[in-house]
Amino acid sequence: MLYKLIRSILFKFDAEKTHYFALNALSVLNAAGLLRLLFNKTVHSPVKVMGLEFKNRVGLAAGLDKNGRYIDALANTGFGFIEVGTVTPKAQPGNDKPRLFRLPECSAIINRMGFNNDGVEALVDAVKKSSYKGIVGINIGKNFSTAVENAADDYLVCFEAVYEVADYVTVNISSPNTPGLRSLQHGDALYDLLRQLKEKQKQLQSVYKKYVPIAVKVAPDLTDDEIKILADTFLKTQIDAVIATNTTLSRAGVENLKHAQEAGGLSGQPVRHASTEVVKKLCKRLDGKLPVIAVGGILSAEDALEKIEAGAQLVQIYSGFIYKGPALVHECARALSALD
Repeated sequence: MLYKLIRSILFKFDAEKTHYFALNALSVLNAAGLLRLLFNKTVHSPVKVMGLEFKNRVGLAAGLDKNGRYIDALANTGFGFIEVGTVTPKAQPGNDKPRLFRLPECSAIINRMGFNNDGVEALVDAVKKSSYKGIVGINIGKNFSTAVENAADDYLVCFEAVYEVADYVTVNISSPNTPGLRSLQHGDALYDLLRQLKEKQKQLQSVYKKYVPIAVKVAPDLTDDEIKILADTFLKTQIDAVIATNTTLSRAGVENLKHAQEAGGLSGQPVRHASTEVVKKLCKRLDGKLPVIAVGGILSAEDALEKIEAGAQLVQIYSGFIYKGPALVHECARALSALD
């Protein structure tokens, strides 16, 4: 009830400014030791995926904390793991503002942020300063100015830079807000990128004496044939996990709402069904050989259970956290803990 009141006030202001105001407020509350008093303690229901032990099955999706500045505060709102980024080799401002829009009638968000971030070195420094002892994933991408045919160079730079501090690394090839990026989901480009990352992973494992799993994040806007090809490529290259899905370009179900025609990726409730279908089809094709982490339209414990029933082992929340707050994290974590 309290969060609903706070949200009603925050939603009167610009979406992007409010985003950072809320994160900074969480950070202040955390530093004062108040987050633990305001919210229930993290649900402790350990589960092992990718060889890593997660505190519970509910994680924060990438995009909320692009620079890794708020890991400690976000972790104290109940998440079982945190994913930060997307980060690129060099700092970049992202797309022109305004670039973040709410569709409250259907608990959705449209963004065309464009990988705005302070660069990989700044993120690594922030992760090192964090006191959080749980699993931290780092989501990596390419700079806007890097040609798609040279994208692998950017991913390799980021992967090497974050390897020491990451528990797992997510390769983001599915954001709709960087021109040409989604083309990396197809054909020889995908195979070549993942092959190079796996070779680099082997080298870095020898240097750091630890194995950091690689996950790949895919789009919800995939045909059945594309899903089959992706799954087969993941198995062939021995990727460690798949995250399904990113935001959608579809506007199905929101066509007549304010901001619906803004360019960018749509997240939240409208993507739930499409995301679940991709999870289901991926899991069937992968046949238990790779874990799937599900994200997209989770706004209730029932939504989280739906993803697990579709075959996912973990779930992530983004838009649902903005619309429902920390109570949603605990609600989902408690529901999924009953499965263990």
